[in-house]
Amino acid sequence: MLLLSLAVTAALTGCPGQQQTAAAPAAPAAPTAPAAPTAPAPTDLPPTAAFSVADLDTSKNVCDNLADFVNSKWLAAHPIPNDRTTWGSFEMLTERSLAASKQLAESAAAKTDSTGVEKLVGDMYATGMDEAKINAAGITPIQPMLDRIATLKTPADIAQFLREEFAAGRGDAFNFYSNADFKNSQLMIAYADQGGLALPEKAYYLSDGPKAGDDSYKKIREAYVAHVSKQLQNAGVAAADADKQAKDVLAFETRLAKASLSPIEQRDPLNQYHFVKVADADKLSPNFPWSEFLKAQGVNVDGFSLSQPKFFAEFGRMIKDVPAEQWQAYFRAHTIDGMAPYLSDKFADERFDFFGKTMRGQKEQKPRWKRVLDTTEGGVGEALGQMYVKQYFPPESKAEMTKLVDNLRASLKVRLEKLDWMSADTKAKAIEKWNSFMPKIGYPDKWRSWDGLATSREGYVQNVLSATKYNYDWLMGKVGKPVDRTEWGMTPQTVNAYYNPQQNEVVFPAAILQPPFFDPKADPALNYGGIGAVIGHEMLHGYDDQGSQFDAKGNFANWWQATDKKGFESRTAKLVKQFDDYRSIDNLPVKGQLTLGENIADLGGTTVAFDALQKALADAGKSPDEKIDGYTENQRFWLNWATVWRRNFNPEELKVRLNTDPHAPANFRAIGAPSNEPSFAAAFQCKAGDAMVRPDDKRVVIW
Repeated sequence: MLLLSLAVTAALTGCPGQQQTAAAPAAPAAPTAPAAPTAPAPTDLPPTAAFSVADLDTSKNVCDNLADFVNSKWLAAHPIPNDRTTWGSFEMLTERSLAASKQLAESAAAKTDSTGVEKLVGDMYATGMDEAKINAAGITPIQPMLDRIATLKTPADIAQFLREEFAAGRGDAFNFYSNADFKNSQLMIAYADQGGLALPEKAYYLSDGPKAGDDSYKKIREAYVAHVSKQLQNAGVAAADADKQAKDVLAFETRLAKASLSPIEQRDPLNQYHFVKVADADKLSPNFPWSEFLKAQGVNVDGFSLSQPKFFAEFGRMIKDVPAEQWQAYFRAHTIDGMAPYLSDKFADERFDFFGKTMRGQKEQKPRWKRVLDTTEGGVGEALGQMYVKQYFPPESKAEMTKLVDNLRASLKVRLEKLDWMSADTKAKAIEKWNSFMPKIGYPDKWRSWDGLATSREGYVQNVLSATKYNYDWLMGKVGKPVDRTEWGMTPQTVNAYYNPQQNEVVFPAAILQPPFFDPKADPALNYGGIGAVIGHEMLHGYDDQGSQFDAKGNFANWWQATDKKGFESRTAKLVKQFDDYRSIDNLPVKGQLTLGENIADLGGTTVAFDALQKALADAGKSPDEKIDGYTENQRFWLNWATVWRRNFNPEELKVRLNTDPHAPANFRAIGAPSNEPSFAAAFQCKAGDAMVRPDDKRVVIW
């Protein structure tokens, strides 16, 4: 993905939900063709971060640092808003998408007699915006959940509670969902994955800080304990008891953390899939019989992926040997915190104070309308998307994007065919995979049906719980059935893009098809340096260190000759070293192994996009040396690539991302690929010895 990890693209499941009978999902409805925008017009929305020569800092040398030349002036003039932790090209487009969605949601909320997707969006938004009613309700909407937790006494009680909670769409201690089988990409199966941690990853529990002499993780743990205690007290627990329970919660999560894989380990597909027969899973975990769990989820199968066996072995032991009171504390704290965004202000504010302000340096909580839109997105996002594309996605954008995708595919094929380090056998498999790419642009060909989801104007929590249960049942209803390749893992109003290795598909939602990524009126260089490089990026994920382990049909299978695989790994090792050597805030390193997939995709994506630009210019009879605003088309390609990656970070946010995000910080992405590209050096006449020209022995050449 462009911003997110190359994880499986499970549908959004919303937030914790309650038991409610939902009808089986009906066949997706036929899509409504987007109409031309009426009101509000796109010009009424917040601005984009489109490339402008006025933003360039010409006092800096582009051959020293492309990111500084393109973005330093802009970044200095655009501080991070108080309700965000980052600010740049993506965030500006997200604000634009939010403003558009807000107008649609407000219009839906103003109607009390609407039906279909408009009713779902209107009910969710209207109840979420009723702040007075939410504050008056206090803890009442989730009191039955807390009362149920108080009844747990034995390991059998705990196992039964987990079965109930997951069946309601809310579960803890691990994750459970449906996705395509790694070994049979046409079939949906169930997956159990490690989870249950409130802090970003295991290191926050097990070390004092990211380097010697740094106690930042220790301070975060102390702040987390204080936060849990405060939330428990908000729910009516006496202070002394709340303090004890909070320490129990940290101890509980620390034990889970010790059994968990690190983010780098989780990137390995071998750690994402471990198929077992249900009977064998029962033997491995007698204290938590998986056969009973699956039955409670409505899943009738012979096997599933118990993806991290060591984690689940420890989880099974914890069912038996962790005292019921500690399980209660854990469930209680996670229930309150999980539901806090939908409860009265004291719960929402306390959650923000820790997870937003302390963890990520966010100065102010988002205004309520943004938070409610986040909830609407999580619960009924594709319903909102149906409304969004009617209003804001012109048909010509989809047609133009289709042309760009075709051009990038052609460019990639030429690159693959000319590789001198790959044998004919492996190359034939790579071309076979190229042939099976499925592009998805703008919005789904079939809209998801929402038949059976009941929402109302009675209460926010009720709607959240109802949507969560419905979405979970929808996911579980897929298990054992063929994969539906028409479904999307992102909504049209999402500013992002992704590649799904199991379906070999590249997906570009409508909301990203705006400047600086895409503008039908822009010169070719800007579009190829923006969305063209993004298209190439997503396609190259099919050949990165993860995607390369899936074949043309999306199955987890080795299609490489051994010598070719060794050659590939020797090249990617140089890219790992390149990013390991970058130093970020407080001299902390970028993790080259964690960010490898995205860096491979950036390098390949810019390479094939630049090639495609040359062909597009030649086909149009244009010279790449023709100047616009003083810069050639080849230069403007790289200038817009860097524009995409203009982004300010709060220090706290940046430190979390260095540990957990498979994407390198934006400034390093702006320079990482071009510093390996002769086309960049030629465009700006950079010479050996310049910082943006990596020496031959360090230059990374893959595609």
